[in-house]
Amino acid sequence: MVSWWCSWCLTRQSQPASVTVQPGQRLTISCQVFYDFRIYIYATFWIRQPAGKGLEWIGWKSIRDSDYEESLKNKFSIELDPSGKTVTLIGQNMQPDDSAVYYCAREVNSSSIQVFC
Repeated sequence: MVSWWCSWCLTRQSQPASVTVQPGQRLTISCQVFYDFRIYIYATFWIRQPAGKGLEWIGWKSIRDSDYEESLKNKFSIELDPSGKTVTLIGQNMQPDDSAVYYCAREVNSSSIQVFC
């Protein structure tokens, strides 16, 4: 079983706080954010933290560009929906070792980010 839960949410969440998918299935997690990411300077990040481990960078996406952790770029993609101000993380072929708390965050300025969920 692969589990996801939101440990601290500052956004309006339509997604349940906990999601479980079977191994090999697709995972979709959405965060609705409070800013207009059509402004190209804003980037949205996804980070995860497996139980008992440190934070693991997944990737980021802006309206113009994106980048992913090399080891995860074939597993995860990030989609933006500007009309609904929604940022979605999509995971393919999820496995038990993908169980983690997944965080959505956005760039505040060049030296800090703000965690959303």
